[in-house]
This record gives sequence, C-alpha cells and structure tokens, in this order.
Amino acid sequence: MLIWIIRITMPKVKTHKGAAKRLRRTSRGKLMHRTSGQDHFNSRESGKVTKNKRRDSALHQSHNKLRTLIPYK
Repeated sequence: MLIWIIRITMPKVKTHKGAAKRLRRTSRGKLMHRTSGQDHFNSRESGKVTKNKRRDSALHQSHNKLRTLIPYK
C-alpha cells in the first residue's frame, strides 16, 4: 500500500532572463545598466563621449517595476 504525501508550497518567482542579462543590482538596491550606443560608429564621437559611454549608469526611479523581474540577483 502506497501512501502519497502531498506538500503544499508557495510557488517560486522566476527570474526574467532578459532583464538579468541587462541589469544588475547594487548593494544599495539601485539597478545599473550598460550605456547604450557602444557597439559601433564610435569613431565619429568625441573622446569625452566615448569615455563616458564606458560607464554603467543607474536606472531612473520610475523604473522600479523592473526590480520584480530580478528577485534573487
């Protein structure tokens, strides 16, 4: 005779893989993203613009909904 034990657990929250590849969370909880426009056509830009594109920048506070896409990162 088999007795089946049914466990009822809360479902896991899945990470949105596209957001996980593009965003990272700092220790303070801010979301950082890569500056756009770095891949090609950079020779026409000034050196100052090219240097500033190398930095990651923080997302604006109005994009707080994106935090729910990366629950464990």
